[in-house]
Amino acid sequence: MSRTNPPRWLRWTLAGVAAAVVCLTFGITTAKADLSLGPHEATYGVTANDRLLADLGPLGTVVTDSPLPFNLGVRITVHEIPADLSAVDTASFDALAGDLDGYLQFFDTPQQTVRTVAWALVWDAARGAGTAALVLVAAGFGLRALLGAARRRDLARMLVPRTWEITGVVLVAVLVASTATSSSGPDERASLPASPVFEGTALEGARITGRLAGVIDTYSGQLVETYQANEVFYAGAREKLNEAWDARVAEQEAAEGEQGPTASDSPESTDYVTLFLVSDLHCNTGMTPLIRDLAAKVGPDAMLNAGDTTINGTSVESVCVDSFASAVPDGVPFVVSDGNHDSRLTTATELANGQIVLDGDVVEVEGVRILGDRDPLETRIGSGTVIAREETPEEAGERLRDVACEAAGEPGLGGYTGEERVDLLLIHQPAVGDAALESGCVPFQISGHMHKRIGPDVVGYGVRYVNASTGGATKGNTSVGPLRDSSEMTVLRFDPERRRFVDWQLVEVTPKGEASVSERQPIPPPVPLPDEVPGDAADGVTSGTGPVPSSSPTDN
Repeated sequence: MSRTNPPRWLRWTLAGVAAAVVCLTFGITTAKADLSLGPHEATYGVTANDRLLADLGPLGTVVTDSPLPFNLGVRITVHEIPADLSAVDTASFDALAGDLDGYLQFFDTPQQTVRTVAWALVWDAARGAGTAALVLVAAGFGLRALLGAARRRDLARMLVPRTWEITGVVLVAVLVASTATSSSGPDERASLPASPVFEGTALEGARITGRLAGVIDTYSGQLVETYQANEVFYAGAREKLNEAWDARVAEQEAAEGEQGPTASDSPESTDYVTLFLVSDLHCNTGMTPLIRDLAAKVGPDAMLNAGDTTINGTSVESVCVDSFASAVPDGVPFVVSDGNHDSRLTTATELANGQIVLDGDVVEVEGVRILGDRDPLETRIGSGTVIAREETPEEAGERLRDVACEAAGEPGLGGYTGEERVDLLLIHQPAVGDAALESGCVPFQISGHMHKRIGPDVVGYGVRYVNASTGGATKGNTSVGPLRDSSEMTVLRFDPERRRFVDWQLVEVTPKGEASVSERQPIPPPVPLPDEVPGDAADGVTSGTGPVPSSSPTDN
């Protein structure tokens, strides 16, 4: 008794499903991503088991449960580890201990690390599956052309009756192949007891083998104690910050109810553009939840970053950029002027997060025209500061001045006549803005770099404000862990009708975990140009210049 052959549509559907399974299996099981693990560069690869295995070479392994679905695992090959046991000495162990800050960043943002790795693996798997699909399609058309019509008919008569058997064989082969790609370690790893050092941390339940176990016993107690102190500090500071902001808002609302609108809180203030400023974060991801909370309460139209998001601009610090990016409310533009501690790798990660990275051109964000560029200097811990571009800081300042003046148009009665005049110069080093402020083509400048707040002060024909370190870094030092110095963030408001910044508000978190929010303070108006008619009396325009903060090229 002969079997009825499957209809044509079913045969093509089964062939398509089998091909899709093959392509997806290839893409998933070959997916890789070069990212970071704590302070180390690492390669992540998908495996067909349910374990996350970090291979540290002769130091041993770390094995824990995999975060991936469908019984898939992850194998992490950590680089910068000595290649053989003879190279593993006390100096190597001391180097691991010296990476405490980097490990703390990993502990502090495990969810961000997992999210970044997962997306990278998904995209690589999709690329692999797409490539496999293209190869299959090309091979199919090539084979079709080689066989010819007559031979294809002969093969169809032979194979069509065996459609179900062929489909089953393909799926079994895929299953066997995917199992063969499993990089599971020796069975005894699964039976190892979990390291008690990691209890209460993101690596709770991890099992450690080899010489690394001794290193963990020696150094991880110090790491976990630091991690726990870090958690306690920022949890307390976060609570204080929320309380301080809510108290200030309640106070402002009460004052408005009793006295009516002030000059700063006039009826048209609802049309102000609110900007939330951070600077010199220096990879202190402990501040991420605080920035996220404050941004949610402020409800800014845009956020600004005056640079030095990282410490050395390395690829392993991409997790810091990702962490801070997660604090930005959905749909709110984040404008960045990279600093001397950032790099092109930092810029690439910022762009991947959808941030607006200034590159010497004017951009308009929420009605505010912003000019800026990455810092002309590059500072690396242990290597000092060098000129990273083909221009000095002074030449960079002159170039930005020329761009601003071209946008400003010609000076005339009442000021510059250009409709595209720059409203804000956002650069990392304050001194780079000297030429633009003195030209009168830029009315307001924001910078960081100094690790201390300066201004807002009148400089030339404009006003400059220098934000202190949001990461709480002291001069010449960074801050990872509890704050070493006060963390400062600033909320500014811009009047789009008069095209000027009207007030600023300081938000501060101290090394003791206390928080404060200042009243809104008016920003001094810029000095009118020599042939400019003074503005409204309400603007309080005066003449004379204020102090110019010095900012020689330093390693801040």
